[in-house]
Amino acid sequence: MEKLGLSVNTLLLFVLAFAGLYFASPFLIPVALAAVLSMVFIRLSNFFERKGISRPYASLLCILVFVLAMGLIVLLLTIQLGSLAENLESMEQRMVGMLESLKAWINQTIGIEKDTQQQAIEQGTKGKSGTMILSFAAGLVGILVNTVLVLVYMFLFLSMRGHIKKFILKLVSKKEGPDMAMLVHDAGKVSQKYLSGMAAMIGILWLMYGIGFSIVGVKSAIFFAVLCGLLEIVPFVGNLTGTSLTVLAVVAQGGDSKMIVGVLVTYFLVQFIQTYVLEPIVVGEQVNINPLFTIMAIVLGELVWGIAGMILAVPLLGMAKIICDSYPHLQPYGFLIGPENPKKPKTSLLDYIKARFSRTSKRG
Repeated sequence: MEKLGLSVNTLLLFVLAFAGLYFASPFLIPVALAAVLSMVFIRLSNFFERKGISRPYASLLCILVFVLAMGLIVLLLTIQLGSLAENLESMEQRMVGMLESLKAWINQTIGIEKDTQQQAIEQGTKGKSGTMILSFAAGLVGILVNTVLVLVYMFLFLSMRGHIKKFILKLVSKKEGPDMAMLVHDAGKVSQKYLSGMAAMIGILWLMYGIGFSIVGVKSAIFFAVLCGLLEIVPFVGNLTGTSLTVLAVVAQGGDSKMIVGVLVTYFLVQFIQTYVLEPIVVGEQVNINPLFTIMAIVLGELVWGIAGMILAVPLLGMAKIICDSYPHLQPYGFLIGPENPKKPKTSLLDYIKARFSRTSKRG
């Protein structure tokens, strides 16, 4: 009975926590993004510090590396968008033709006249264009502000990480200090390995999607390859979304059924390689969570924090599992989140290369 009461109290705490996360999302989203991203750059910051660079300057260099990487991706997408814009007029004409065909099909099947359909469309969009423009402008300003906040928070988290770790250790007794230090280390390590492995895998996916879409004959193949690769950050949902957008673009470009089948074959082939080759070798089994709770975390993350929640859901749930496994009364929840047949985490390719490089350096 006592255990049941404890479980009910824990679930109630989770409900209140999610409610707080939802209402405080404008403040917490930039902080959470910066915290997770800063964990990825801890290794690079330590590398700079070993070279004699002070921690603030090392943190600043990490931010510059991050901004440069994001800038290169945006530049690549912008260049590809330029080539895509050249085909917009023909794509628009094909979309208009497809819409007219759809109207004709509705008229023949349901009996609704084309004029009636057009009036319904105009009535539904009437007066909304100005609102959409204002919403887009407000959203763009919000993204810019949050981007600056994330960069500032990342710099502060990296430069003050020692101070923050000491604060966490002061929350527990000296007896529990070593266990808490190990817990902080393991939680940060999950985020580091997962996101760094994902970054390497996305780069490989760009190459595979780019080659596949180019062979199929998709116009602006590099743009859609980069788009599909970036959307892989969100498991399950991202790859389907990217491929669906590519198929729609192929249809709008006037591609035939063979090209659509080629895009789908490319998608399934890349997914097969990703699932059975890339993820075990490049990422490893660092986030040891079963598929049910992975999907639930993504859906809940979207409800609470939108797109940012979908991106952060898996690494945050992985860290939550480590915390649950470290405390006896939370271990049942860690067991529930974990896989049905737990396996020892495999070493990722990045860790293997690093270990080999370290041994070679010591011999030299």
